[in-house]
Amino acid sequence: MSATVETDLLLDPEQRTFPPFSLERLLGTVFEPTRGCRVCILIDLHDLDQMKDFGFLQDPGNAIQRKAHEVFYQGLQNGGLEALGMEGGEMFAYRMTYGSNLDLHDECRDSAGKVLSLEQDIYPNYDLILCVSTYSATAPLTAKCKVHGFRGATMHGLNDIILATGLAVDYDEVSRDAENLRQAMTGADQIEIDFALEDGRVLTAQLELAGQEAQKSHGLCRGERPDIANLPAGEVYFVPVSANGQFPLKYADGTLGVLDVVDRNIVRSTLISGDQATIDEHNARLADDPMTGTLGELGFGTQVLPVSGADIQDEKVLGTCHLATGRDDHLGGDIMPDMFKRHENSTHDDILFAPHKTPNFDIVQVRMRRGEQTEVLIEHFRPAEYLLNALRGA
Repeated sequence: MSATVETDLLLDPEQRTFPPFSLERLLGTVFEPTRGCRVCILIDLHDLDQMKDFGFLQDPGNAIQRKAHEVFYQGLQNGGLEALGMEGGEMFAYRMTYGSNLDLHDECRDSAGKVLSLEQDIYPNYDLILCVSTYSATAPLTAKCKVHGFRGATMHGLNDIILATGLAVDYDEVSRDAENLRQAMTGADQIEIDFALEDGRVLTAQLELAGQEAQKSHGLCRGERPDIANLPAGEVYFVPVSANGQFPLKYADGTLGVLDVVDRNIVRSTLISGDQATIDEHNARLADDPMTGTLGELGFGTQVLPVSGADIQDEKVLGTCHLATGRDDHLGGDIMPDMFKRHENSTHDDILFAPHKTPNFDIVQVRMRRGEQTEVLIEHFRPAEYLLNALRGA
């Protein structure tokens, strides 16, 4: 369903209907043309020995990897390759990184248990690489595709909701909607976000963008140019030049903190509620390796999708926005892995602001300043009229 349809319907994902998932439609749309392409599937595993004879299928803890085998491996082997005119369809496993967008270990295994090299045996020998993993591999595969010339898609956190909704949509329509919103925001000088806390405080974060051209994650990865699509797609994003102010953060254990940002860097966290030890641990990490608190992305969702429980889809929902800390070289930014004190710190970690994710605070308003123009983009997690008009093509 394109955003050109009735707006009230679009704003309610419960009213939206999705076509049945089709592997052929997804890959054919995203990668057109596919005929003659050699394709493979990558997964990540705790224990690479589980790759032999697909042993990981017997481990209930490998839900994402089992879904990759069921949908992508079996789908390609049982008619998908022939329908799309592709070759290959093999599956390989690499060692789990335990961090978002960390560089991948080179060792991998095939289904016979043979030890292989991503750099020597996989990247140079495939035209399309589909990575279905626990942790995002978008940044490292974006770097490698430019060296070896392949295209691909990353789909970390895959689950049944994502398959039935975010991967079932028409990506030509997703691309058009993302471009309409990109044009509405491109050239922005500044974005201001007001957050209302339950105690009555309002925090404001100001992100300086210096009139840069907005970028989009729109799902199409066509032609011969090496590229990686992050699926589900549907996002407009910027790389902040600077940032100042405050914003709230809900930690994994439910602790709430206020983060102070100075010159693009998170410099401290202060407890709102929860466990002070969680705050102390974050502050110690910031003191030990300040790059872990550098803001590398500001993103806005462009699709109407149900909550999936996985940020990879939920950050693409229209009316939400997100910040990210850490490496942003895959987004055209200047934060590289070698700038961190330790390799395991060089992650790209999204901070999603959405009603289901952060019910303890509200986004009162998001404003864009572009020259003399000021536009409200979001109010109370709903797109404002300016963005709705952009989706309508007005």
